[in-house]
Amino acid sequence: MEQSSNTILPFSNYQKLVIALLALLQFTVVLDFMVLAPLGDYLMKSLSITPKGFGVVVSSYAFSAGVSGILAAGFADKFDRKKILLFFYAGFIVGTLCCALATTYWMLLGARIITGLFGGVIGAISMTIMTDLFEVNQRGRVMGFVQMAFAASQVLGIPIGLYFANLWGWHSSFLMIVTLAIVIAIVIVIKVKPIDKHLALQSGKSAFLHLWHAVSNKSYQTGFIATAFLSVGGFMLMPFSSAYLINNIKITPHQLPMVFMFTGFASIIIMPLIGKLSDKVDKFMLFTAGSALAIVMILIYTNLVPIPLWQVVLINMVLFMGIMSRMIPATTLTMRYT
Repeated sequence: MEQSSNTILPFSNYQKLVIALLALLQFTVVLDFMVLAPLGDYLMKSLSITPKGFGVVVSSYAFSAGVSGILAAGFADKFDRKKILLFFYAGFIVGTLCCALATTYWMLLGARIITGLFGGVIGAISMTIMTDLFEVNQRGRVMGFVQMAFAASQVLGIPIGLYFANLWGWHSSFLMIVTLAIVIAIVIVIKVKPIDKHLALQSGKSAFLHLWHAVSNKSYQTGFIATAFLSVGGFMLMPFSSAYLINNIKITPHQLPMVFMFTGFASIIIMPLIGKLSDKVDKFMLFTAGSALAIVMILIYTNLVPIPLWQVVLINMVLFMGIMSRMIPATTLTMRYT
């Protein structure tokens, strides 16, 4: 039976370990995508990629992730969640390593497709693990902490990735992600218990039939469509952020890490507060307020002229406050009703 809506349940030590591992795992997956934004200028120049070609590289990850998500939906519930998480995480590591070894546009494009096929499913698997291991009134806080991976990728990952790129070339940024991901995978193998209670509820129907029942469920369709639109919105804006800031707002490459770093610091403070608030107030109202703020800030951000650095940082902080204020409650709503 679900707890009262105003009951705040504490986390066990094992739950805290799982939250930390999921946050670190998500950190590597988010960083793998996010690092393309600040490296965009490097990649387009070193591999002679046009803005259109770079857009294809970015979108190839999203499209391949969508395909793998549809295919995985039919059989993902038939395996231990820990094992399937490690399977896709291993594929993600291989794909990221291929990105590091790419020397041409086509090699990079192929590597991004591989990375998307595996990495694009990891977030969904992580959410099913959260659903299995955490009560409804814990999930907002869990999502708040796990979504801090997004901020951490800006505060730590992107500045470090840019530093490595300036020192050893853009390939080293992906090698950094591979090294960290291998360490996290080993800890998951050793520390995380099997997550297989859902297997006792299996009906024995085929993977295709299971997939059909999932996509034909009207409640699920709402969750799928909403998640798709939330993701598409982010993919349309974020990948070109470095090129936009450098070429349109006239931010220098040396100032770029500061923009990401301070925005990330603000997100680290804001996201746990939003997660905790999401467990206390109406999630849809919080999502609506965050969406309204995000719409206003996106309109401001995309129509900027060259302005001082501190103003760019401030606008980014408020922008991501709006984005996170919709992402966390939207995700917890999807986890609850689908």
